[in-house]
Amino acid sequence: MAISNTEEIPGRQIREHHGLVSGSTVRAKHIGRDIMAGLKNLVGGELKGYTELLQEARQEALDRMLEQARSAGANAVVNVRFQTSSVAQGAAELFAYGTAVTVE
Repeated sequence: MAISNTEEIPGRQIREHHGLVSGSTVRAKHIGRDIMAGLKNLVGGELKGYTELLQEARQEALDRMLEQARSAGANAVVNVRFQTSSVAQGAAELFAYGTAVTVE
């Protein structure tokens, strides 16, 4: 399945629009990661535990969006965007959305 953050897939023509598709996941911080992140804040550098958490969340939201696109009969998703929001203390939602299309 082709994915693009632009309104088209370069070199391919959109034949049919299937509408908005989306996928989301809500992730909570792990206490072990919080402790390590707190220590890392003292010395600086990348918070790898949080980086991995966000990468996993993005992939899961993307996979759910693509599954919805496949169910709609699409073979591509264009104009893909990500959004985050806090839903509770220590938990955040990662939301992926785009337009499902059929391209040549």
